[in-house]
Amino acid sequence: MSKVTKEWDIHVHVEEDTDTTHVRAELHGPAGRTLLAQGRARRNPHDRPVVQIGEEVALARALYMLADELMDRADADIQTMTQQAWIQ
Repeated sequence: MSKVTKEWDIHVHVEEDTDTTHVRAELHGPAGRTLLAQGRARRNPHDRPVVQIGEEVALARALYMLADELMDRADADIQTMTQQAWIQ
């Protein structure tokens, strides 16, 4: 069996203001498959403004949603192929 190498790319877009960080993550896979997810983080007014923390939280939320969406797509593909639900 020969080895096949494929590449998936994740593009992350970050927008911030003083108290809120928004992240949009795009997963680009083979055959033009693209998934999108968003994450958001808000700074507690009593916390010091640390931009890195907001970026990390918003990005983690977006990637978590992206992973969940990818799992849902795989589940739908399995159901289509096997006519059976795949229990995660």
